[in-house]
This record gives sequence, structure tokens and C-alpha cells, in this order.
Amino acid sequence: MIDIRKGQAPAKLERSEFSVRFRASFHDPAFRAEDQSIARLEEIAWQAYAEGRKAPFTQKAGTSYVDPDYDLSTDWIATRERLDEAQLRWADPTTPSRVLLICGSARNDGTCPGEMSKTFRLLGLAREILEQSQIEADVLDLSLITSDYGRQIHPCKGCVSTAMPLCHWPCSCYPNHALNQVHDWMADIYERWTAAHAVIIVSPVYWYQSPSPLKLMIDRLVCADGGNPDPTSTSGKKAGKAKALEMAGWTYPQHLAGRAYGLVVHGDVTGVEESRRALSDWLDWMGFIDAGVAARLDRYIGYYEPYATSHEALDRNQAMQEETRNVARAVAKAVVELRAGRLQTVQPNLARPRPK
Repeated sequence: MIDIRKGQAPAKLERSEFSVRFRASFHDPAFRAEDQSIARLEEIAWQAYAEGRKAPFTQKAGTSYVDPDYDLSTDWIATRERLDEAQLRWADPTTPSRVLLICGSARNDGTCPGEMSKTFRLLGLAREILEQSQIEADVLDLSLITSDYGRQIHPCKGCVSTAMPLCHWPCSCYPNHALNQVHDWMADIYERWTAAHAVIIVSPVYWYQSPSPLKLMIDRLVCADGGNPDPTSTSGKKAGKAKALEMAGWTYPQHLAGRAYGLVVHGDVTGVEESRRALSDWLDWMGFIDAGVAARLDRYIGYYEPYATSHEALDRNQAMQEETRNVARAVAKAVVELRAGRLQTVQPNLARPRPK
């Protein structure tokens, strides 16, 4: 037995504090006419919280799982089925080639900044090239979590650090209805990553790092690298069972390996190379295949110039615009080679002595 360390979790909320937090969503005076209705809803939510009703809708796992009698969340089952279907589309040579284009900026003109991001403009250049190459471009604009009502990417809870098999593929930590941790966008995002033959991430640098929407997504993709596709094997989130499974020998399956990638990282003062390298290292670790030197771009736009004129600086930087197009061209070529089975032939098929 491996000791399971306890003592960090706080006590459950008192009823009065729960009420304060619940009613914060109804602060607008327009809700006052429905105070009695809100009170009734609050009591229902309190009971769900007190009883820990994380997944109110479940069904028996069935014979394809280790424990067929385990009550699996219907939310999780629906996401898993969508991923299985996406993987089949990815592997089907008759389906159109598909590239996931990710806008990593948190800025858009639909919320506080009042202006679109340079990242989104660069992404548009890449999209044009892909579409000219008869490749489907699926645009994932992560800035929507700053401007769309109810859209969220919840943070990773770090299950993998307790034991890899406790981290389920896809993530089973959300939704958690007892804690009101809902509207989790990752169920959709997992499907879009799975369906893609390649990804291109276009991102600015925020304080030497990836922007928070991009980092949230990256952390939640940990389950794609070594995650457990069978939550019944750990009886949900039973730490002891997960530790035993890992110690018995875990294969750390790479669920998204074999896809190609490209990167465009831009900044205004510093940090582009470090951020681009971190993203490259992450994707390499996940088993993705880079589309070559031309597909890994880091550049400055308006170096040490005012923020207010940064779009004008991008207008002038025709070279970077063309380099961004080249990233898309390199990825488009890699996708053709990948689907024809030629890209992998230049990659040595080596066993991983330390697969973690």
C-alpha cells in the first residue's frame, strides 16, 4: 500500500456562506421579483452540494469496461462516444483532411479590449492557405471564454500527480454539478483535437508565458498523454486503486500521437523563443510530429513600439505575414505526407524506455 496524503482540503461551506456565493449570480436588481424562486433553487443547489451529487445522471458502464456494473456519468459517456467517432473519422482515408487552427489570444473586440487580436489576424492568413490546399480548417478561438456567456475551461485538478490512471481520457472531473462546475468547453475541444490531422497554434506571449485560455486548454489535455480510458478501473476517483494500477505497470497511452503540428508565436518585447520552445516541447512529448523548421515560427511585431499602434506594425510586417503563410503551407504538406503514410517512414520507431 502507498500512503495517500491528506490534510489540505478545507471544510465544506457553512449554509450561510453557500447562500452568499449562490446568490452572487443573481445580484442584478432585475432578479428581485423572483427572490422566492431563487430561494427554492438555492435549497436544491445546497442539497446537491451537501450530498456531493457530482453526476446526477448515470448509467451502468456495460461489458466494454472493467466493472460493467459501475455507474458512469452519462455526460462522460457522451463525450467518450464523440471521441471514438472522431478517431474513426481521423483514421478513415476517405474523409477530408482537417487542421485545427487555435487562436491562443485572450483578446477580441467583443469584450473589454474593444479590438480584435493580431493573433486572430495571423490565424486568418493560415486559414486561407489551408483552404486553398483543400484542407478543412477548424478554427478554435480560445478568446471566446472571455466574451461568451457561460463558456469556460475549468482548470486541471492534477489527478495525474496522484497516479496516472486516476486521470481519465477524456477528463471525468467535469462537469461537477455539486460544485456548479459546469459549462466546461473541453468536452467539445477534446473531440476537435481528436478529429484533426494536424494542429496549428497561433499565440501571443503574456508575461513570458502562454495566455491563460491557452494554458488552461494545455493543462486539461494531460489526459491525452497517458490517461485512463476506463474510469471503472479506478471506481471513479479512488486514489488507492489508481496507485495500484500504476505500480502494476501502466503503458501511458498517447491518445493523440501521430498528428502533425505548426506554431506561430508573436510578442512585442521578449519571450517569443522561450514560449515557442515550450509549446514545441509539449507537442513533441504528446507524440505530435512537427512539420519542419518553417512550421515553427517566433517573431516580434512592433518591437518596443506602443501597444496602440501594434496592428499598424503588423500591417507593415509583410515578411512575418508571409512566414505565417509558410507555416500553413508546411503543415498542409505534412498532412498530405502523413495521410499517405510517408511522414512516419522517416521517423524511427523506437520504444520509450521511460514513457511517463
